[in-house]
Amino acid sequence: MFDHIPLQRPDTPLLDTVNSPAELRKLNEKQLPQLAQELRAFMLYTVGQSGGHFGAGLGVVELTIALHYVLNTPNDKLVWDVGHQSYPHKILTERREAMLSIRQFEGLSGFPKRSESPYDTFGVGHSSTSISAALGMALAAETLERKLKTVAVIGDGAMTAGMAFEALNHAAHTRSDMLVVLNDNNMSISKNVGGLATYFSRIWASKTYMALREGGKRVLTKIPHARDFARKTEEHMKGMVSPATLFEELGLYYVGPIDGHDLHRLVHDIRNLLQIKGPKLLHIITCKGKGFGPAEADPVGYHALNKIEPKAPPVVAATEPAKKIKFQQVFGDWLCDAAEQDPNLVAITPAMCEGSGMVEFAKRFPNRFHDVAIAEQHAVTLAAGLACDGVKSVVAIYSTFLQRAYDQVIHDTALQNLDVTFAIDRAGLVGEDGPTHAGSFDISFMRCVPNMIIATPSDENECRQLLFSAYNHPGPAAVRYPRGTGSGTAIQSADAEFLVGKGRQLIAGEKVCLLNFGVLLPEALKVAERNHYSLCDMRWAKPLDEALIRKMAQQHQYFVTIEENAISGGAGSGVMEFLACEAIAKPLLPIGLPDRNFEHGKRQQLLSFAGLDSSGIEQKISHWLNQFEMQALAQDLNTTAPLKDIRSLKRSSS
Repeated sequence: MFDHIPLQRPDTPLLDTVNSPAELRKLNEKQLPQLAQELRAFMLYTVGQSGGHFGAGLGVVELTIALHYVLNTPNDKLVWDVGHQSYPHKILTERREAMLSIRQFEGLSGFPKRSESPYDTFGVGHSSTSISAALGMALAAETLERKLKTVAVIGDGAMTAGMAFEALNHAAHTRSDMLVVLNDNNMSISKNVGGLATYFSRIWASKTYMALREGGKRVLTKIPHARDFARKTEEHMKGMVSPATLFEELGLYYVGPIDGHDLHRLVHDIRNLLQIKGPKLLHIITCKGKGFGPAEADPVGYHALNKIEPKAPPVVAATEPAKKIKFQQVFGDWLCDAAEQDPNLVAITPAMCEGSGMVEFAKRFPNRFHDVAIAEQHAVTLAAGLACDGVKSVVAIYSTFLQRAYDQVIHDTALQNLDVTFAIDRAGLVGEDGPTHAGSFDISFMRCVPNMIIATPSDENECRQLLFSAYNHPGPAAVRYPRGTGSGTAIQSADAEFLVGKGRQLIAGEKVCLLNFGVLLPEALKVAERNHYSLCDMRWAKPLDEALIRKMAQQHQYFVTIEENAISGGAGSGVMEFLACEAIAKPLLPIGLPDRNFEHGKRQQLLSFAGLDSSGIEQKISHWLNQFEMQALAQDLNTTAPLKDIRSLKRSSS
């Protein structure tokens, strides 16, 4: 499929001379199309070698060049939305030679990152933040009396989130000097890119029209009612040929839509718009995956690429190993089966249909599937509203994106004890996407919410059964599971409902009892077997199996909790709280994600770095137990020393 992608680095003489935006600005404008062609070829090469986000970056090659050509970056502020678009930006901002390390352990981040480069003005990972951040920078420039330009680039679906419109509304209110570039790469706002629309957008971006418009304002203010008449006439004219009305009503000066792959037009319009004071919006139409045929035809499938490995001769194995299935497929299969059984089941996702394993459900049950776009808050409250009238909703959402709807989880769902099931994907460390996408906190932020129950399956079969059990629970319930495959455990044919808040003991040992929450169970098993520890798979982070904990407390001297979640407020904290309230004096070591962010890399690399593989867990426990032995020895010495002194005194006096 990728035979035509060059695996040898292409010759890029012009690109090799452009290591920074300052060098870019030395080029003649006529050279920019050649640079765009070479930049696109370089992206094809590097992403093919390293893997990473693909289609969105190809679509903004011309826009990236035009912005850095016109702006004086990094002094001027360029804020990217949805960091998938930022690869061309990274290549042009002194990171070209490091692109092969992108998303690799200790390499470049796949997203803009302030600590990585002064050209990355705002850290990105979640969408729809650029306008708010850019507005803050524009207001800061006004406050500090700094002369600079501020531009926000939003697109790739990010305009569907309410936060973007909140920021636009505030920008119009403050009248701050900033430009918003709306990168419309799927025709989601307007399709009228005909000759008339192009003609009018060229007029509206011209210096002549701008001068007439601004001069006319000054004259018409002195004539009663004339200015209102002129404004309405202009709005009606624009409304016939463009989507300007919405943005103009919000108070932004609108230009577009224009061809986002026409470098001359982009440079011309951006340069002219930056001369106008106040909030402006430039609407461009681009093709996601531009320049690579398969990505243009399938922008969803080519949103990102895995590393392209050279072809190797096929190896015929004596017995083909069973292929592991992803947790996302486990969820998707269960969802379809559950929908067959329950006609009241409705599935909701905020723009994560493919990633969450819901494609088959969407095909089979289109009237019961709602992709609400990048609108996490709406997704959760929509589910709550459905639950109010007896429709059972399953919200499939990444852990990192559920954070954006926390108030809706608490206020709209749990407070009213509504029957909504949350299928929380990408729980724990996610690998190459890094800390912006890590699901490190969901147990912590949900465990404190009344009425919420939280399941932590340890393998694929447990995931299926706990989804079934959580769905049957009459109230808000969450099931968290990681990205990718698990241990390869076979899934039983019939669904079994597990009792809420009941775990299971897997190994009977001595002295130390391990309480496991989630998919680190295989690592915990290795530790338990090597050291003759007891091991319990708790299944539920809330409610806890209190009876099982009491039983283990009677039989063991020490507790260790294991989870792929932040230690602070996690499942281990819950066990500590229970032991304290029950006056059970047992030392407990919580093992989980420490109080820090973990950068990008392979998931197994990150688990090892965090000390959450079997050797890391074993070392933590061994060190902890050694500390107890040293303390016990020191206590013995302190206790026996006075007795020895007394005995020696008695002997000397006699």
